[in-house]
Amino acid sequence: MPRYELCVILKAMQRPETAAVLRRTVETLFERGAVVRSLENLGERRLPYKISKHDSRHTHGGYFSIDFHASPKIVSELLDHLERDIDVLRPTVLKKDIELSKAQCCGTQAEKAKTAASR
Repeated sequence: MPRYELCVILKAMQRPETAAVLRRTVETLFERGAVVRSLENLGERRLPYKISKHDSRHTHGGYFSIDFHASPKIVSELLDHLERDIDVLRPTVLKKDIELSKAQCCGTQAEKAKTAASR
């Protein structure tokens, strides 16, 4: 299964309401067969521009990142579900690249520096 990152901006709410929205979102992922690796709170901040969503204008929001593995088929369903959620201002799903190990990389920094010095 490919690895994805779900970045969501939630409307500004108190902690219990925010936790309920995140719980709903993660449960939605589980129901669709996803494996959640991590959930990261990126903080609440002022939005770069006003967002009108569900008949309200929002100036502040909570930013969250959810790292998960899932089938590519569920991504569009997930986005559709999150677009209908009244507490989610912006959902975005990004496909993450496969990380290269150091053995697969072009060389370590020390090797590059040694090669550059010998020229």
